[in-house]
Amino acid sequence: MTQQEFWRGKRVLVTGGCSFIGSHLVEHLVGAGARVRVADDLSSGRLENLSDVPESAWEFVEGDLCDPRLAAEVMRGIDVVFHLAAIHGGRGFIELHQAACSRNFVLDGVVSQAAVDAGVENFVFASSGCVYPVDLQADVNEEVRLSEPQVGPPFHADGIYGWAKLMTEQRLAALHAELGFPSVSCRLFTVYGERCPESHALTAMVGRAFIQQKPFEVWGDGTQIRNWTYVTDIVRGLVLAGERVHDGSAINLGTEEPIQVKEAARMILEFTGQADTEIKPLPDKPTGPYNRVASAAMAFERLGWTPEVPFHTGLKRLTEWYFESRLAERMTTDEFAERLTTR
Repeated sequence: MTQQEFWRGKRVLVTGGCSFIGSHLVEHLVGAGARVRVADDLSSGRLENLSDVPESAWEFVEGDLCDPRLAAEVMRGIDVVFHLAAIHGGRGFIELHQAACSRNFVLDGVVSQAAVDAGVENFVFASSGCVYPVDLQADVNEEVRLSEPQVGPPFHADGIYGWAKLMTEQRLAALHAELGFPSVSCRLFTVYGERCPESHALTAMVGRAFIQQKPFEVWGDGTQIRNWTYVTDIVRGLVLAGERVHDGSAINLGTEEPIQVKEAARMILEFTGQADTEIKPLPDKPTGPYNRVASAAMAFERLGWTPEVPFHTGLKRLTEWYFESRLAERMTTDEFAERLTTR
């Protein structure tokens, strides 16, 4: 069965569908013929992110999915759920707003229970690389490839945000084991691309290049490693997981290409004609684990998925999109600088 055949006429709920990743997912599903319902409280998502999707192809419900009544309402008549809604942000938000992140325990519990009660065909949960033990990600001189079984036990997730993702994974696995509830958890690794807000590291760095910041600031000492994964690759993986995995498993979605923060900064400065700009590390800023890279072996084995967009290519696309869209907004340099301080 082709992807078009699988999704044609499927009734799909995307929570957080107005967000950066969610909007790309909605576009993909609509293109595959699905009938999409988007639920979003617009706390971070934007309706404009879906402006290119035909209005007749999707419906929108605004509200807080921590409310069990709303969760039950949006679940009615749905075949497949993609649960992306979360209280989240970049590294600064995750480390400095632990109480806010703790609301994800409630949000994920309410949404997943509504899906159980509705008897959906599959529940695709957007988990995170933050579920992995932080002590496995401390040495930039090691070659790290985090594989799914390494999550634990023993467990040592990355802050309350990581613990909330991990506990939902565990709940979904238990629901499958005890009730046969169909689900899959996709561990997303450092997603970037068009529409990614300045609260995330790469977009924040592109924003600093936009205002020609000198010296050019990077959080931490710049040696920390990430496997930034382009949004269209992530969406492809989510959709494949929704088609092929129903047993409560957790699967990484991340490229195996390790990139240091200072290397990404140099690329951005080169793209924008500022290669001679001094890079200034900010070691007192939140950095997170120093070496986070996924193994994509299970994703290839179970989904036939491999990332297609190399980092250099995806970063250039992000940079070009950012400059084009922000120039169109005609904001002042000071307004952009204020936006970037929230990273």
